[in-house]
Formats: sequence, C-alpha cells, structure tokens
Amino acid sequence: MPTIADVETWYAARNWRVFEFQRQCWAAYAAGQSGLIHAPTGAGKTLAAWIAALLQSRGADEPLRVLWITPMRALAADTAAGLQQASDALGAGWSVELRTGDTGSAARARQRRQMPQALVTTPESLSLLLSYADLIPQFTGLHAVIIDEWHELLGSKRGVQTELCLSRLRALAPSLRTWGLSATLGNLEQAARVLVGVDRTAQIVAGVSPKHTVIETLLPPAIQRFPWAGHLGLPQLPQVIEALNAACSSLVFTNTRAQAERWFDAIGAALPDWPIGLHHGSLDAGMRRDVEAGIKTGALRAVVATSSLDLGVDFTPVDQVIQIGGPKGVARLLQRAGRSGHQPGQTSRIVCVPTMALELAEFAAARRAAGAGLIEARTPLRHCLDVLAQHVVTLALTSSLSADQLRAEINGTHAYHGLGDAEWAWVLDFVMRGGSALAAYPQYRKVVERDGLLHVDDATLARRHRMAVGTIVSDSMMRVSYQRGASLGSVEESFVARLKPGDGFFFAGRRVALVRVRDMVAYVKPATGSSVIPRWMGGRMPLSSELAGVVRELLAEGDHTDAASPELTALQPLLSVQRRWSALPEPGLLLVERMRSREGHHWFVYPMAGRHVHEGLSALLAYRLAQRAPLTCSFSVNDYGFELLARTLPDLDADGLRALLSTDRLEHDLPASINASEMAKRRFREIARIAGLVFDGYPGSGGKTVKQIQASSGLIYDVLARYDPDNRLTAQALREALEQQLDYQRLRDSLQQMQSEQIRLIDVDRLTPLGFPLWADRLNQHRVSSEGVSERVARMLEELEAAAQSEPAATSTTRRRRVSSRA
Repeated sequence: MPTIADVETWYAARNWRVFEFQRQCWAAYAAGQSGLIHAPTGAGKTLAAWIAALLQSRGADEPLRVLWITPMRALAADTAAGLQQASDALGAGWSVELRTGDTGSAARARQRRQMPQALVTTPESLSLLLSYADLIPQFTGLHAVIIDEWHELLGSKRGVQTELCLSRLRALAPSLRTWGLSATLGNLEQAARVLVGVDRTAQIVAGVSPKHTVIETLLPPAIQRFPWAGHLGLPQLPQVIEALNAACSSLVFTNTRAQAERWFDAIGAALPDWPIGLHHGSLDAGMRRDVEAGIKTGALRAVVATSSLDLGVDFTPVDQVIQIGGPKGVARLLQRAGRSGHQPGQTSRIVCVPTMALELAEFAAARRAAGAGLIEARTPLRHCLDVLAQHVVTLALTSSLSADQLRAEINGTHAYHGLGDAEWAWVLDFVMRGGSALAAYPQYRKVVERDGLLHVDDATLARRHRMAVGTIVSDSMMRVSYQRGASLGSVEESFVARLKPGDGFFFAGRRVALVRVRDMVAYVKPATGSSVIPRWMGGRMPLSSELAGVVRELLAEGDHTDAASPELTALQPLLSVQRRWSALPEPGLLLVERMRSREGHHWFVYPMAGRHVHEGLSALLAYRLAQRAPLTCSFSVNDYGFELLARTLPDLDADGLRALLSTDRLEHDLPASINASEMAKRRFREIARIAGLVFDGYPGSGGKTVKQIQASSGLIYDVLARYDPDNRLTAQALREALEQQLDYQRLRDSLQQMQSEQIRLIDVDRLTPLGFPLWADRLNQHRVSSEGVSERVARMLEELEAAAQSEPAATSTTRRRRVSSRA
C-alpha cells in the first residue's frame, strides 16, 4: 500500500509540491467521508481524489474498488491512462480499465467475469452495468465513486441519472464514499448535497487560491456605432493571426460548430504551412482523438474547437486560449481559459475576439465578474419522471428488487426525495401497463411484479431497453462518409434534406459535395468552389444572469470614460450616440424605445435578461396586447432586449406598460402566448425516448429518420393528450419547454424586478445603436423584402452613420420625448 511519503517522493521527482487541500482530501477519504473538491482547472483535483483511494489500496488481488465517472466518453481513455500512470508510479498494483460505448466485446466479457480494481466509465455505461444481475456481487465491495467535472452533470438529466446510479450503489455498498471534482461552480454547498445524497454529510475541500487568469480583448481597429451580429468576426482575422503567431500553441474556442468550421477554414487559408486541427462534437471520434493527441504532443500549433474541448484533457503544451464571440457566462470563460497554463501555479491567459461591438461589454463584464467571484450556479433537476421510469426498468432487469426497496433507494436522492405517493404509483403503472391510454399495447407492458420483486420477462423488451439506456437525446443525425467509406462525422438530417446531389458544403475542415443519401448516411466526394456550412440546432446560448447584471452596470458607467475598461473606452462612439439619441440601460431602469417607420410601430425593450427570457417576454407582451385589441406582431430578440413590431401599437404610459408586464396570470398567459402545446409536443420527443415510449431502431438497420421519430412521438403525445389528460409525462413536457426554452423562473424573476424599476419610455426618430441589431436580425430571420438583406442593412447603416456624424457631440438633432414612472 502506498504511503504519503511515497507520494511526496513521487511529487518531488516531478518538481511538484503537495497542496494542503490534497492532504485534506486524503485525510477525509481515510476517515470514510464523502464530499466535493473545488479547485481551479489544473490545480490537482484529479490526483487529490485518486491518490486518496490509492492510499487505502491493498494490492492487485483486490476486487473492484473505485468507479471513476467522466461526463465525456471521448476523455475516458485519457483519464484512464493518467490514473494508471499514478497507480504504477506509486506501486499500488491496481489495474485501471475503461467501460464505455467504445469498449470492445472481449473487454466487456472479461469485465463480466472479473472487474479491475478501478473502472473509468460514463453515467450511461454505469446504468447499463447495473442492469445485469450477475454483476451485482462485484459492486458490493466498492469503496468509492469519483465523479469528474461534476458541474457538467449537475443541472442535467445525466446528473439525475448519476444520482439514481449512486443510490443503487449505496444500497449495495453502504459504506460507499462519493467524491466529486469541480472547478467553476457558484452553488457549492447545494452541489455537494446533491452529490452525496440527502441526510448525508458532505465535505467541501477548497483548492488552492483562485488561479490567476488574464482576460484580454482584441479591440477592433474601428467600432461601428450600429453593430450587426457577426459582422466583427472574420474581419478581425489579421489580428487573430498575429495573436496566434505570438504563441507557441493555441486553442481557438468558438460558441458553435458552424463558427468553428468557418474559422478553421479562414485560419488554414491564412496560415497554409501551419499544422492546425478542428475539434467539435459532430466530427468522427477518430478524427477528434488525432487532434487531442496532436495537442498533447505539441504537433499542432493551433486547434479550433467548441465546448468539446472545454473539459478534462491535460493540455500542458497550450499556452494561449482565444475566445471567438461573447462568452455568455463567467464560468464558461474561466473554464476555457483554464485550458492554458494547465498546471498548478501557472497563469491562464485568454484572448477575446468580439463578433459584434456589444460583446466588448460582455468581455469587460466577465473580467469584473471573475474578479468578484460571480460564478453561475447549476440548478439540479427535480422529479424527472422519464428518467425515473427508465431507471425502474433498468433495475427490474436484475429481478432483485421490490417496488418498496426501489422507492426507498431513490428517496435518498435530491432528485426524488419527497416524491409523492401518487407520482410513484403513476410511474409503476406506466412501466407495468403503459398508463391508462396505452394499456392495450403489449410493448408498453415492460415490468411485471412476481413474488414481490420487479421483473422484465420479455427478452426483446430487455434488449431494446439496454440499447436505449441514457438521457442524451439529440436531433437525428446523419453520418457523413466518403464513397469509399471513410467517415467524417455527422450533421443534422434536416441540413442534408435541403441539399441536392452535387451541392457542396464545408465540413470537418474540408470541402465536399453530396453524392447520394442511403440508410441515414450522406455519401460525399471531395469538391472545390464555394460551399455552405452546416448549421446545428441549439447553437445560441443565452447571457447568464450574473454576466447580464454586470453588463448593465458597465453600460451605466459608460458616462465615466476615465474609469472605463479598454473595452468600454473603445465602445464610447456607440455609447455616445445611444446616450444622445435615447439612453443607456442601467440597474433599476427599464429602457423602452418607441419608433414609427414605414413598417409600422416599433417597441424596443431592453431588460438585459438574456435571449431565452426575451423570447418569452416578447411573446407575452404581444399576447396581452392582442387581448385588448386585434393585433398582429412580429418580434426579434437578442441578449440585450427585444423588438416588437406591429402596424399599430397603443400609446401607453409607463404605468400602462408595467401592468402588461405583471406576473398575474403568468402561468396561463405565457403558455397561451407561445403555442405551448406545440412546444410541449416537440419537447415530448426527448421525454418519450428516455421513458422508452419510442425506439430508434437496431444498430445496422439504418435507424429511424427524425421524421419517423417525430411522427411516433407526436402520435403518442396526441393520444395521451386526448385520452389521458392527467398523464404526467405530457405535463412534464410542458414544464420543461417553459423552463428550458424560455427560462421560466428567470422570466418570472425579471417581471417581478420590473415592477420595482423605473420605466423610461423614449420616442426616437430613428434606430439607435441598441435597436439596430434587433431590426437587422429580424430582417435576416424573416426575409421581409425581396431586396437583399445585406443591401438593405448596408443602406440603413449609411443613413444612421450620416445622421450620427452630422450632429455635434454635445447636442442631439433627434427629437425625443421621455416618459418615466416609478412604482
């Protein structure tokens, strides 16, 4: 068994030092405690948890002792290699193996007979392991479960699935320790309680003092006073190339996969002799592994990536990170910055590149928020009945539990603590009969109760269930392969459906042309010439509450240029025009601009609450206006506000507008304003797949198309809505649609805040710098004219710039009427 002296000797040989938080973790583990290790990226969390387990080892003849759960299958091999290296160096004699969806059949069979001392796995694979009765004895001697990147699981259904797996393991091994590793997280105490389960004590081990992170911004040579989303991106390529040349190796992070493809192409064209890589979640796994290896060995000078490289891998050679576009959250920016200087004591450095002028304020706000420790919380989910139904079937496959025993286990989780009798009875009825509306169909009668235990007797249903275990549900993807078979990755089926044979597109860093589509595979060939770039759904992230609040503060301080950051100083031309023509948003103030044009009446409202909230607010406001008089509205949103456009809008004062923004009847008006039933039906597709109501098909069968899955889940939704109105999964679909797509709680909080804020109504004669991007985005979305959008935007830009330049800086030729009111 290794000793602490052995660890200190090993550290010294590598010029490391043992941190106090690591000693605290080792002592807590030795005392049988559980908890959460919170430390900056690269501070030594992994070794703190792993060495704690190795210090209690007894040798190579031990059975399974540690389960190491990673949220990303792609990082499992790298994690396992690092753990094995430490075990060998300290002479623990432990074997570390992988168990993921990529594990081969021979390794799976060997593990069924005898597990290694430590197993690196994912939540999905762990859930699958718990479905086999013959593996139960191997879990009874388990000492610890260590969950890497706990903040990435918390707040998601994968986190709920992990909670359920932990509840089962604690029942099998009552003295089990649970340790989580996390870096950027705002709600530590709650995260620790969710991790260890209710009525259990959690130790929070704080790592070394916050890592020093340098946040810089590449300021554009000139700031347009009327920004248009995306126009500042690639035009800054020369400055980005200069930054890349100044570093030995760099990671270039983007917020979307389409943006990553575009920047990889541009950087490759500008630096044709450089070895660079592309990494995002839709690329072939082999291609991603090659890129990861190239980073670690230093073979690649630069890699363009999305959040697929946010986590886990120790990229020691990388000395610079570049962020393209606004970070949208403080935690995200710090997590990405931590990919550089990924060792204790080193400084992380991130260079930020705005894609629109207002993102300069986001970068300045992120720097201030990081300095003040304002990190976003991850809210854990409660009572996800689709995940619970899947878990009940999973454990019923072992034929070893009664319904009462299973309920006692799940009651120890945060996700299902206090689950009502009616909800539990509904879940049991759902897995046994399919509920009242589906009871006549045998494929929904999965679980039977016999001799007091839950069983799954149908072998076909059992096989289908094991194939579908997990909560990762994405839009139907179509594999992209060359005609000779080499796979490039996958794109959404809806994108390929718009292409004709011969059409070119840019994917995986290369230009290809579609040849044919067969069995959910898009066969392509190399191509030249212009190409479109696929767009994946869900690419637009909302501004976090923490970051939005600081942005509002900074904009309010825009009047005081002597105290401004470099970003705000650069924004002064924009802020000056906004201040002269209207006003700047500030804490305690809701700014509303009203304008008339040949299109109709415009309201520009700036709650500064993030894109998702603004989607709900704009729809809610339009709905409530339409209840007073017939009205047809169109709207556009961004992170800073929303535009409402109609042929005629009422001339309300501030108190009248405040009444429309009340929380009264919100639970009725919001669903009515957004066609919530249609939103719920789309959300139900994911719930139906998790709960086992639809089956995607067997491997090699080509799989179901997205249209088939939508049709199946849509039909089931309609049946349940009509014949089972109290069905809890359809109710869950509506709740999730509101909470996740519109950020319902944040929307309600915003409405409540508006009731105490001053509302400033300003009539303007022309688009302001804050209103212009909303107007331009609406044109781009709705194609309101046969005239090219770019030409129309360019002409409007010319008119607005001419107006801004023609007036003296100290005065305004634009007439405006202010109407203010306080609650």
